[in-house]
Amino acid sequence: MTATLAASVEGSNPLLNIGIFALFVIITLVIVFRASRNTKTASDYYAAGRAFTGPQNGVAISGDYLSAASFLGIAGAIAINGYDGFLYSIGFLVAWLVALLLVAELLRNTGKFTMGDVLAFRMKQRPVRAAAATSTLIVSFFYLLAQMAGAGGLVALLLGVEGKGAQALVIAVVGVIMIAYVLIGGMKGTTWVQIIKAGLLIVGALVITLWVLGKYGFNFSQLLQAAVDKAGKAGQTLLGPGKQYGATGTSKLDFLSLGIALVLGTAGLPHVLMRFYTVPTARDARRSVVWAIVLIGVFYLFTLVLGYGAGALVGPDTIKKAPGGVNSAAPLLALELGGPVLLGLISAVAFATILAVVAGLTITASASFAHDVYANVVKRGKTSPDSEVRVARITAVVIGIVAIGGGILANGQNVAFLVALAFAVAASANLPTILYSLFWKRFNTQGALWSIYGGLAITIVLIVFSPAVSGKPTSMIKTADFAWFPLSNPGIVSIPAAFFLGWLGTVLSKEHDEKKYAEMEVRSLTGAGAEKAVAH
Repeated sequence: MTATLAASVEGSNPLLNIGIFALFVIITLVIVFRASRNTKTASDYYAAGRAFTGPQNGVAISGDYLSAASFLGIAGAIAINGYDGFLYSIGFLVAWLVALLLVAELLRNTGKFTMGDVLAFRMKQRPVRAAAATSTLIVSFFYLLAQMAGAGGLVALLLGVEGKGAQALVIAVVGVIMIAYVLIGGMKGTTWVQIIKAGLLIVGALVITLWVLGKYGFNFSQLLQAAVDKAGKAGQTLLGPGKQYGATGTSKLDFLSLGIALVLGTAGLPHVLMRFYTVPTARDARRSVVWAIVLIGVFYLFTLVLGYGAGALVGPDTIKKAPGGVNSAAPLLALELGGPVLLGLISAVAFATILAVVAGLTITASASFAHDVYANVVKRGKTSPDSEVRVARITAVVIGIVAIGGGILANGQNVAFLVALAFAVAASANLPTILYSLFWKRFNTQGALWSIYGGLAITIVLIVFSPAVSGKPTSMIKTADFAWFPLSNPGIVSIPAAFFLGWLGTVLSKEHDEKKYAEMEVRSLTGAGAEKAVAH
């Protein structure tokens, strides 16, 4: 036991970290059990009875969106790469303006539980729902895989667990707890977990931010100077662009491509889109996105201080050498400031982050399969809500088991490309189809299918043959080189291609239902006939 729990960071107390994490799990499971008492109908299970207010849902959205990559990855990227690392924060935040202005309110008015509902409103039900479910499952799976694999890497640093077997065990534990949240509490329980986690994350980040600024007399310029001084010769590069991506034409294009995928991908992420259905009205959907933008924006400002603070107080060299590498910046900063207790609290917050995000992804994927594939493709809409929810629960268990297996296999691999793939697929396959459905009256079934399947195929092929997978020291497969596409993120090619395919498929098909579009337009803009909240 002592060998397994050997302190991976000097001064860390793994048993304290595990104790704080266990306390969080026990408290949230109690809350999930209480929430489950009202989970009776399909609307309760998928959309929490549409009973959450705009502000509550906004906090939950921020909890769903601020993943381990946001908390640990961006803070580490800023500590090591400075300005270039902060551009991730900008991309993730600006993306919410696209979600607010183009999709939140219209989706809430038009759909019921999933993205497939919106597309099927004016097109052929079965092929479009099957395509929407395929895209949802693929995006959710890759995002889930990244979170689960991230859990294994975090364990090495935060709990002092060494060895692949012990890390695999922790990934399995995370998966089992996630399945419990989804099975017991449905969307209501998952939402409360996300609200608690968002509160913990933002308060934790605020405390460390104030602590770091206090050390420099609340003078941000002094903090930046300290980070520059600590980095030595490379210090000046922290304050300008180019440190991470270099100054070549290809590297600049790659960063632009990543930025486009981040900004457009958020509005197509299925687990984000599903959150719009948990509120009673479109006005609440809009308010929830405004709340999410404020909370996420404030948090990303904190990451600026966390990142440069870690660079100044811990140092880039120490961060790179620590178990977990770049991801260790925020925990090491906590250890430097508040010792083992603060590190333990930050460890628990990091695990809470992973749990909340994977629970949200699992319920989204299981809902899409049960509602779109089982109820509307297999059973052709002739099924009871009870049997649909039962299938959703079985699917959640299957997805959880697959995610545990995938997380164990991907543990220790470069998982950054998995997150990039999730965003690129969401931006390429989902967003063009959603926007065309909402705003183009000529759009039809063939256009939707070409856009979704074409976007999926192009994105996955370009990523498989990109430097993210092979050909570089940072690639997933380091021993091979079959990369012919020069960019690590295909967004700059795949997103316009998916829009083009959606247009081409539409104009080559004679199907055209202007009356159905007019009905959809009225509902999306006014909310007439939209799904109502369930009274208990």
